[in-house]
Amino acid sequence: MNKPIFSNHGCRLNMYETEAMRDLADKANLNNIVVVNTCAVTAEAVRKAKQDIRKLRRKNPNSKLIVTGCAAQVEPKTFSEMTEVDLVIGNTEKMKASTWSRLPDSFGTEPIHVDDIMSVTETAGHLIDGFGTRSRAYVQVQNGCDHRCTFCIIPFGRGNSRSVPAGVVVDQIKRLVDKGYAEVVLTGVDMTSWGADLPATPKLGELVLQILKLVPDLPRLRISSIDSIEVDPTLMQAIATEPRLMPHLHLSLQHGDDLILKRMKRRHLRNDAIRFTEEALHLRPEMTFGADIIAGFPTETEEHFERSLSLVKECNLTWLHVFPYSVRALTPAARMPQIDGGKIKIRAARLRALGELQVKKHLTAQVGQPHAVLMESQYMGRTPQFAEVVFSDAQPEGKIIETKITSASSKQLQGRAA
Repeated sequence: MNKPIFSNHGCRLNMYETEAMRDLADKANLNNIVVVNTCAVTAEAVRKAKQDIRKLRRKNPNSKLIVTGCAAQVEPKTFSEMTEVDLVIGNTEKMKASTWSRLPDSFGTEPIHVDDIMSVTETAGHLIDGFGTRSRAYVQVQNGCDHRCTFCIIPFGRGNSRSVPAGVVVDQIKRLVDKGYAEVVLTGVDMTSWGADLPATPKLGELVLQILKLVPDLPRLRISSIDSIEVDPTLMQAIATEPRLMPHLHLSLQHGDDLILKRMKRRHLRNDAIRFTEEALHLRPEMTFGADIIAGFPTETEEHFERSLSLVKECNLTWLHVFPYSVRALTPAARMPQIDGGKIKIRAARLRALGELQVKKHLTAQVGQPHAVLMESQYMGRTPQFAEVVFSDAQPEGKIIETKITSASSKQLQGRAA
């Protein structure tokens, strides 16, 4: 009997759900299964998932192979027609205990168990008490998205926005702190829409303040990707006044040109992004920003692209996630005039090169500065701004170490315990 094998693709939320599935499979006493949790964000992500499925089948010829995740939700027939696959289950089904308890009876029947994700109105009830390193845990507070950006297939894989009630989130974080986690990261698909479907429609800032108030022993709280145009005044208050809220925000910016932003059907314009980063830096001077930026969106000219490059400096962005545009069938952008693939690669490389310079600039500025570093292993930890720090002497894993930064390379800092 072989223990279940899980292979995860994609975002932090997928990682969270993979751990939840592992827990559900364990409680159902399942063995001899392989589960691939797919991503649908790009065509390349789907290709890699198929490649992984074939490899896992070769390595595990006698196990049942199950495919789930966003790509399976959006293209269930594509995966069910693969000879390596025994069963396809949807994003809602994968988080239900009944799916896993009945799994042995599901093989040999209907090969696709995928319901209409748009009809789902609640988040999955199965929560796990964190995953990640022994120091940092991720907590899902929201799922789905109500917006329809023209390049994005994810709403059709995740459904409309659903929020986890604040009380449930707070109780989970209390358990994580009791287990010794020093940092919690709030995750979701569209974080700033949290609360819109809850009674009294609370905002994300209210959730953050409630967590910090009701879990006083939580040393550090971090927010994952947010849409800056939807940030509420209470969250700005938290940024300004709560030292336990980490000075690091990842922004879903996508582009620096207004015309391209409109064609993407984004809700912000260039100046909105600049105003937000300026205000956040005014409230919290040590704040750093990451951002998602797409290179080579349909109709993008060299002039349009240059405005993305200049936005990096105008918003003082440090940690760039650069995505070469990838056509996703069924999205409006797929029907727009496409850019030559060679140009897309070159533009993505230029953005990444600028991102590397921004990282180096940030790291160099930290030399000689004190930082509270959360140790992820004995020799590596992270600053509040999420910069990596390495130590020559072993430090206690999971602890926050007062550190002086002694030097910097292009990718990480070196430090010693103060």
